Amino acid sequence: MNNDLSALDAARLLGVSLPTLYSYVSRGLLASVSNGASRRKRYPQEDVLRLAARKNDAKRGGQTAVAAMHWGLPVLETRISHILDGRLLYRGRDATALARHATLEAAAGLLWDDGENDYFRQDAPILSPGLASAPDAPPLARAMLAMAMLTTADMPHALHSGPVLMRLLAAALLQTAPSALPLHRQLANAWNADANQTELLRATLVLLADHELNASTFAVRCVASTGASLPAALGVGLAALSGDKHGGGSAAARRMLTQALAGPDARAAIGKYYAAIAPAFAGFGHPLYPLGDPRAAYLLERLAAMTHGSPQLSAILAACATAGELLEVKPNADLALAAMELAFDWPEGAGMSVFALARSAGWIAHAVEQADSAALIRPRARYIGCPPRD
Repeated sequence: MNNDLSALDAARLLGVSLPTLYSYVSRGLLASVSNGASRRKRYPQEDVLRLAARKNDAKRGGQTAVAAMHWGLPVLETRISHILDGRLLYRGRDATALARHATLEAAAGLLWDDGENDYFRQDAPILSPGLASAPDAPPLARAMLAMAMLTTADMPHALHSGPVLMRLLAAALLQTAPSALPLHRQLANAWNADANQTELLRATLVLLADHELNASTFAVRCVASTGASLPAALGVGLAALSGDKHGGGSAAARRMLTQALAGPDARAAIGKYYAAIAPAFAGFGHPLYPLGDPRAAYLLERLAAMTHGSPQLSAILAACATAGELLEVKPNADLALAAMELAFDWPEGAGMSVFALARSAGWIAHAVEQADSAALIRPRARYIGCPPRD
């Protein structure tokens, strides 16, 4: 007998909305299965009951900390950013509103001290020859190497300031000399972006500058709490970003779009792709935005306004819409990055470079805030292994 539940029944049993149910699937907390000829997903009853039991257990004191580590209760205090009612706010200011006019440098100043200082007025740093090494390595690997070299004792402390580190990071990602040009223009020059694409890069960098306490930011704060240097903290953020479940989302979304555009039936190609990598929906869904990621909505709207005379972009956005209808989940920022990368023929992995450069502004803000608190982040583990032995 098939005990699989419909989406509505599973959501009722768990006591959650349908968007939350879909987010459980995208986060790997719950599996979904195809329902034969129907495209509607079904949910194994046993898995739903197990998840419901875990949720009930989490309401009791013993599991509170465990639940908090999985998109649950806040575990740290910050004045930098937060997500409220579907909006991303930088020190109380809406990130999508800032994206209409601000630069990444301005967003960084806002995140660092509410915009009280113009940190980027100084000249660009001189890059040490050693930092320009590993030319054949991927951009993120070059960036991690650059930060690792800056942690050595013989590096001038002046190279540890936020603006200098962001400019060095841009140089490492792009294999260019450090520059005092606005960071979005550095990306645009490296990728031969036109005026419209340059504006889109500017807005994207602002929207991705921070995102509360995500995995890489938490890693940065942990390292900063030990008294490690700012380059060391940024290196850890880059390492966390390199994971497929974090910064790798745009690459996975790009693969989906590439498959969708390669064959005659985009819908079938998309379904096959997500069936192979289930339960993760690369480019779609976000637990903190059950009604849709506002960053993705902003960027995809900007992309839609650029489709005139661009069949490639039109086809990509059509594939994005088809995937959203098939999955019944809203797009996230990873999908927007993948769409830009493909549409404008930017280098493969450009989305990751944009993400890393943008998020460095937030990492610096969090590292400094954590260091200023003088508190060491040292949580306790709950042991669930063998009992004590003689």
